[in-house]
Amino acid sequence: MMEERGLSLAHTTIMRWVHQYGPELDKRVRRHLKSTNDSWRVDETYVKVKGQWMYLYRAVDSKGNTIDFHLSKTRDHRAAKRFFKKALQSFHVSKPRVITVDKNPAYPIAIEELKTEKKMPVGIQIRQVKYLNNIVEQDHRFIKKRVRSMLGLKSFRTAKSILSGIEAMHIIKKGQLILRDKSVQNEVKFIHQLFGMAA
Repeated sequence: MMEERGLSLAHTTIMRWVHQYGPELDKRVRRHLKSTNDSWRVDETYVKVKGQWMYLYRAVDSKGNTIDFHLSKTRDHRAAKRFFKKALQSFHVSKPRVITVDKNPAYPIAIEELKTEKKMPVGIQIRQVKYLNNIVEQDHRFIKKRVRSMLGLKSFRTAKSILSGIEAMHIIKKGQLILRDKSVQNEVKFIHQLFGMAA
C-alpha cells in the first residue's frame, strides 16, 4: 500500500510507530467516549506472548461497549483487582451496579477486597452466569483475530503497546466516540485532530 504511493518503509518502522502511538491513541481516545452503562460483563482470554500464555482481562457493558482491558502475566485475584481498579478510573465508565463474570473464583475475591477498600460500590451485585457473558466473549474475537494475524507478540512490554492500539481502534470502530456523523471519514479526521495533524 505504501509503495503504491511512492513511499518505501521497512516493516520495523511501522512496528515502532505501533509501539509508540498505540498507547498514546488509547489514552487520547478515552476522553472522547460515550459513557458506558452500569451493567458490566467481565472475562479474561488467553494471548500468547513470547511463547507463553498471558491473560487479557476485558470488560464491556451490556450493549457491548468496551469498558477497559488489562494484560497480566497471572490469572488470580490480584490481577483481577488491578484490572477493576484500572477500569473504575476510566473517564467514560459508569460505576457498576451489576458485574457478570464466569465461574473464576478470583473475581468475587477481588470485588470484595475493593468494596472493603471503598473503591467499589458496596451494593454491587455479582452474577456468576457464563451464558450472560457471551457478549464479552464475542468481543474477544476481534482482538484475538488481530493478534493471531501478527504471528505472536514478542515481549510483555510490546504486547501491552500493541494491544492498546488494537483496543483503541476497536473502540472507534464500534462507534463509541462522541461524533455527530458516524463515518469512516469522520473517524480518520478525529484521529488526525487527536494528534494535531492536518486533515
